[in-house]
Amino acid sequence: MHQRISSPIPPTGLETKKPLDIVVKFGLAVFVGSFALIWGGMYLSRPDRSIPPYTVGAQSGHIVTTDVPRGTTDEEIESLVTRFRKVGHQTHDFARMKIYPTTPGDPGGPYRQIMIYVFDDHGWTAPEVLAKYMAGDAAVMKDYERSMRGYYRLQDQDEEGGIGPLPKDERATSDTRILFKGLVTDPLPVEAKPEQGISISPL
Repeated sequence: MHQRISSPIPPTGLETKKPLDIVVKFGLAVFVGSFALIWGGMYLSRPDRSIPPYTVGAQSGHIVTTDVPRGTTDEEIESLVTRFRKVGHQTHDFARMKIYPTTPGDPGGPYRQIMIYVFDDHGWTAPEVLAKYMAGDAAVMKDYERSMRGYYRLQDQDEEGGIGPLPKDERATSDTRILFKGLVTDPLPVEAKPEQGISISPL
């Protein structure tokens, strides 16, 4: 009789999986962590699309000039002016709007008084042009005011915002549409909820 020789190879069902090497585990952890950090950074630094992109061109005392792209609509200008109003009501801290303190060291706060002009031409926001306007240069003033797309003014508790140039002597012209005028202690109007867009989150 022939003796049955046992095989040293274990049955397939009893095979054990080899654990992942520590280097492989570390590599996978780094990969997943890097992806999470990149996505998180993109999410936190995403542009605010509820207002038009803008830059602060010049600042002299409490006067600030801002620049929006050419072609910005009046509705978009209104959304930016309304955002300034919201900041004035809720926090009074315009640093989040990229504006340096306009009344530093003032007991009433670093932004007790502020005047923001909105232009869609970068040339009008240059520091030297603002200096000429503040000096009353007749060659600059008329076109400077006519080129304003919007404004926001805050003086202590009084505020005003509008589309077009700032009214002179409290008289608005046909070039100006006043959006609001009152006190920062007045309740803000209820904002309409934005429509839900398609999520681009990979998670």
